[in-house]
Amino acid sequence: MTDTPAPKLPVLLLILALLACAGPASADLSITRGSAGQYTETSSASTVPEWIYSLHPGESFSEVANDLLAPNYHARQLLQYNKISNGAILGEGDSIRIPLAWLKRQPQPAKAISVSGSVQLISASTGRKIPLSENTLIRVGDEILSASGTATIELADGSEVRISPNSRLIFNRLTQYGKAGMVDTRLRLNHGEVHTRVKPVMEGGARFEIETPSAVAAVRGTAFVLQASPEGTRLQVTEGVVDFGAPGKTQRIPAGYGASLSTNSHSGLQIRRLPPAPEINPLPPTLTQLPSTMTWQESLAPMYRVDIFEADSGRWVESRRVTGNSFDIGLLDNGSYEIQLAALDSRGIAGMPGVVPVKVDLQARAASLVSPADGGTVNDDMPEFRWQLNGDNEVARVEIAEDKAFSNLITTSEWAPETSALPSRPLSPGQYYWRVVTEAGGNSVATTEPRKVVVNGSLPPVRILSVNYIDSQVRVFWEKVDTATDYRLQLSEEPGFNNIIKEATLSDTTAALRLIPGRRYFVRLKALSDGPLQSRWGPGRELYLE
Repeated sequence: MTDTPAPKLPVLLLILALLACAGPASADLSITRGSAGQYTETSSASTVPEWIYSLHPGESFSEVANDLLAPNYHARQLLQYNKISNGAILGEGDSIRIPLAWLKRQPQPAKAISVSGSVQLISASTGRKIPLSENTLIRVGDEILSASGTATIELADGSEVRISPNSRLIFNRLTQYGKAGMVDTRLRLNHGEVHTRVKPVMEGGARFEIETPSAVAAVRGTAFVLQASPEGTRLQVTEGVVDFGAPGKTQRIPAGYGASLSTNSHSGLQIRRLPPAPEINPLPPTLTQLPSTMTWQESLAPMYRVDIFEADSGRWVESRRVTGNSFDIGLLDNGSYEIQLAALDSRGIAGMPGVVPVKVDLQARAASLVSPADGGTVNDDMPEFRWQLNGDNEVARVEIAEDKAFSNLITTSEWAPETSALPSRPLSPGQYYWRVVTEAGGNSVATTEPRKVVVNGSLPPVRILSVNYIDSQVRVFWEKVDTATDYRLQLSEEPGFNNIIKEATLSDTTAALRLIPGRRYFVRLKALSDGPLQSRWGPGRELYLE
């Protein structure tokens, strides 16, 4: 005997009736999770937290049960729980209630979405310490050590944790409830500071918790800052709420308040209102010139903290404490940023941040070349190149090539905000082309027209190796010079070579001379080259034929 499919309407009415009987979930905690569904509480007769899932087009009840349920639960049990006789009657838009304890769970790694400076990852599986890089996966038990660097970590549900310098963060649990989309994340901040923006979580279901040596922070969809040190733990909540305090003794801290718990004090949890956000004077939405000054209304705060983050990656670009009511924004690449400004109280605790979005769009301009002149010559193998910058906040370098198209780059200088530079290595004698490339904002580049320059050089002096006397003939031998094409020989009757009696150009490294016996002669040589090489005479050698 087969079951007769019941119409969908009674089933929906039954589900609605069950939902109507359910106890109301907290308005700031019960949320819809995209394709996953919704969390709710059951009636007072039952304390089992549930997840409500709505079927999508083309989905069947059996497919959903297989995707969502843990291995020790099956579709028949879920039908019985929902008091449905046949899952085939369910279609698009129909909902099913699933106890959270029945949901499938699996490890879900986090990912480093930006890293700046020196940050290391200690692997839980190998114990090895390696540099943390962008897109590195972080698994359960892994630790992050930030020395002078910062890192932004993205969790499975899109929550972000920004780790400040000199911090140690351990990932104790990274669990996802299958297709339901909920996560169970538990971290331990041994020391240092984290800025966290957490997706909303559900009572009894998803969980986000950060433990320190002295306190615990259980998060319910919020933005907050947590600092841990040997003296204790401090919290500042800027959005949402955080349950904070000693384990088992937490209190709910709302946005706009901070709390602290000392390691050794018996005074208990200290709660205080955070300093208000500074009133920041308007900035242009796009900065086309740096540095640019950000100002704000004066207050009684002794100091302020400025944090700059990349809008897309969340990378922590800069963090600085300043006095007064102004800050110079500089050395930013082109892109979109979020600048946060918070007042610090007398204990150095940051208040509510004022947030300013800003875009940087710098354009590089071609430099004006100064020296050497086009077609000029230089006698130094490390010549100085000079120019004038025509833009703002630019860096520049010299590029030197053998051809005008710069297809064969010989050497360059280092990037620097200077107007002169030396090549990074000596230049051999010859003809070259040089130009200056300027850069602004990290991705805007301008290049000058090329100039020709000739680097002079000198051939080494030619040294005479030996002299042979045969009858009335003298044969002279000299050393070979690798870069020489020919040799110039001079013969004189006095050592100053003021009166040359014979001069010849020779391609070999030896020559035969006929001399008059009984007279003294002097001979010398220099190497010759077709290139821009200057020659020097070698030492003279006395000749005498008896």
